[in-house]
Parts: sequence; C-alpha cells; structure tokens
Amino acid sequence: MTVDKREVVVDAAGERLEGFLTLPPHTRSLVLFAHGSGSSRFSPRNNAVAAELNDAGIGTLLFDLLTAAEHRVDEVTREYRFDIERLARRLAAAVDWAADYPDTAALNLGLFGSSTGAAAALIAAAARPQCVKAVVSRGGRPDLAGAALPLVQAPTLLLVGGEDIQVIELNRQAAAQMEHLQRTGPGPQLEIVPGATHLFEEPGTLAQVVRLAIDWFQEYLGDAPSQAV
Repeated sequence: MTVDKREVVVDAAGERLEGFLTLPPHTRSLVLFAHGSGSSRFSPRNNAVAAELNDAGIGTLLFDLLTAAEHRVDEVTREYRFDIERLARRLAAAVDWAADYPDTAALNLGLFGSSTGAAAALIAAAARPQCVKAVVSRGGRPDLAGAALPLVQAPTLLLVGGEDIQVIELNRQAAAQMEHLQRTGPGPQLEIVPGATHLFEEPGTLAQVVRLAIDWFQEYLGDAPSQAV
C-alpha cells in the first residue's frame, strides 16, 4: 500500500507548527496526535502508533504543539508542557486547519492524546463537538481537562497501564465526570493494559494499545478502506 506522506505547516492559533501528514489511499479518517510531556512530532511511541494506524487505513497528523523556541525553553523549565490551555487552543486550531485543508476536509476527525496531551485532546473535543468524532487517551491525564470533561461529546477511550496506579485513579475520576456520554452514546471506556507502566515500554503492551486504538477509531470514524464497498 502506497501512502501519501508529506511535511505540512499547521496554522494554529497564530503559530506556524510543523507536522507530518500521512494519508493512506481512500482513507475516510484522520487522527491528530496531541503529544505530552515535552514530546514533539518525532515522538518514537506516537510515530509507532501512527504507522500502525496508517497500515490500518487511517490517516494521521503528527505536529508540534510547541514552537521551536518554546520547546527549547520547555526542555529546561518544563513550563509549557503543563500549559494545558495553550496546548488545547492550538490543537483546536489544528482541527480547524484539518477541516479546511483540501486533502483532509472530507475526513472524519479523531484525536489521540498522550500524557498531558490527553487533557488538551479532551478540551479540544469539547470545543469542536461537530468536528471531533472520537478520542483515545494513552497513559493520559484527562483529569487536567477539568471543567471541559462534562462537555465532551465524542466517544472516548482511556488506555492506562496496569502498573500505573496513580494514573488509573485519575482516569477513573475523569471518566466519572464524563458519564453523560452514556446517555447519548458510547463511553467513556477505561481499558487497563495488564503489566504496563506509564510509558508502555514492556514487551507487547504498546501493541495492545495500538489494537485497541485502531478498533476504536475504525468503529467511530468509519470502516477501514479494505472494508469499504
């Protein structure tokens, strides 16, 4: 399968942010990645997840939520990675960009957030309910989305490592604030990956995350191209 992979510049809330856009042939969907904890579009784990999504026929956009200057500061001070409002504002603007970009405007949009990026993804989903059709959080801090949680309308999958005890509890608390989704549709769904720690570095654990994420996105963003008729 030949995929269309290109470098793009996302105009997000007045900042020009570099990214990688990958579109499998005949794809119906696009997943925007929200990195956390100072990661960038080069994040090895998110690139590994994105590659598997691409193989399943799902388009992906990995882009930097921080400018190059902000990233340099954050490496020293760590101040921007916890600026959830900034990250969410740029992610919502990236959703607008994807909804307007000619090659992605017709696609169903989903968000994949990790660590603090999960909070940004949920805030952006709440801010763009007509655009964002599904959210997946990997080892995320959805609790940091705060008052946005009851406003999320997109089906949401929360993936947490079984050994990540504190984060499991934070995800349970966040899921409790999203119980309204059960009245209008699926979710939120909390899946605990046995034996996994926060970064899913243990053998086979990231592969479980990938399988669960693919199933979630294919269900709520549309069938994979191979299933299309």
